[in-house]
Amino acid sequence: MKSTLLVLAAGLALFDATTTRAERLVIKGSDTLGAKLVPQLAEQFKAEHADATFDIAAEGSTTGIAALIDGTAQIGMSSREAKPAEIAAGKAKGVTLKETIVAYDGLGVIVNSGNPLTNLTKKQVEQIFTGEVTDWSAVGGKSGTISIYTRNTSSGTYSDWKELAMKKRDYAASAQKMAGHEQIAAEVGKNANGIGYLGLAYMKASGIKVISIDGKAPSQETVRDKSWPYARPTFYYTNGEPAGLAKAFVEFTLSPAGQKIVADVGFVPIH
Repeated sequence: MKSTLLVLAAGLALFDATTTRAERLVIKGSDTLGAKLVPQLAEQFKAEHADATFDIAAEGSTTGIAALIDGTAQIGMSSREAKPAEIAAGKAKGVTLKETIVAYDGLGVIVNSGNPLTNLTKKQVEQIFTGEVTDWSAVGGKSGTISIYTRNTSSGTYSDWKELAMKKRDYAASAQKMAGHEQIAAEVGKNANGIGYLGLAYMKASGIKVISIDGKAPSQETVRDKSWPYARPTFYYTNGEPAGLAKAFVEFTLSPAGQKIVADVGFVPIH
């Protein structure tokens, strides 16, 4: 009987060791980071951490910070800095929002590939997205009502674009809100009068072309040398200093191997 109990106990201990060895990392937030970059980082990370599993949800920066505060994610991806109200909400729940810059990005203006325009001024971009200019003929294009595509309000890119390109003015009432960069690219690619904005990693989509701004094009080089007007950092947020698997993944992202993936996907490495 004793030997049977010992075998059973050993079996339970082995079962417990094997079932607890696998670790799950929940990452939520920014589509800018979560649609392409973070999944590729996760795949490479798993090559060295075979027992790690990931749950990645890219639904906007606001959702990532909220998930970190309510304890449903260990890392919140964000393409914008946390807002004072979010920092306060975190403190109220005992959560300290710690930001880590993981890559730099540049937002660029896209139009349909059939649009003859190749350049706009920063002022014209502001006028278009705020609805002050509504026809392509007003900025040197063929006559046609401009169709504006933006990110949705939970997106950090939505607020970043207001800050960087629109002097914090409101979007045109006619602007159509999209869930992600790839959706904006798809809609502009189908609409001859479409215009939108994308991060560097999404600018090679079919059916679109990237417009120069005041004669300068968005690229890793113009973001790196700070000459591109719509450049920005992107972040991971954690509850204080990360620990365990979250710490390992943050460190991998910042490592030379992780930053090579950052560059390969189309972002600008932090170093």
